[in-house]
Amino acid sequence: MTQYFKIGKLVATFGVDGKLVLKHSLGKKTSLKRLETIFLEERKDSFLPYFIENTTIKTDSEIYIKLEGTNTKEAAHKLTQKEVWLAEVDFKKFAAKSSPISLLGFHLINEGEDIGEILEVIEQPMQVLCKIMLNDNEALIPLHEETLQKVDKKKKEIHVILPEGLLDIYR
Repeated sequence: MTQYFKIGKLVATFGVDGKLVLKHSLGKKTSLKRLETIFLEERKDSFLPYFIENTTIKTDSEIYIKLEGTNTKEAAHKLTQKEVWLAEVDFKKFAAKSSPISLLGFHLINEGEDIGEILEVIEQPMQVLCKIMLNDNEALIPLHEETLQKVDKKKKEIHVILPEGLLDIYR
């Protein structure tokens, strides 16, 4: 089964020919050159492919993107505010190795206990929040200087020491 990673959101339309603005958190300036498909989540865990006609860099974290079959501003507007996902193989090509989003798919290890796989990374000014599922509940785990012990890229593990009682909220 293909695993998908959320890279951003379609935030606005641009022009009258159906272009959209994709705000991404890939951690580097990119035009997604040679990427053929993005995925939009229509319902929970239901991804629809959209084929890319062309892209242009707008800023370090935004791209103008033209999707096949989206030829009017009105058609493009229907896609705004949708989250954009990439298949795992494409995600690995385009995400900066040093960006927080590259931690997707890693497992959080709290004092030797695997507490879950990172499903989403939310960047905040003073810390990074990692969303995991803990006992069928969404849990937001903060990563910053005080909690982060080490990152093991080979094992895809992030070792943390979390404040006492934090996990109790989600259990």
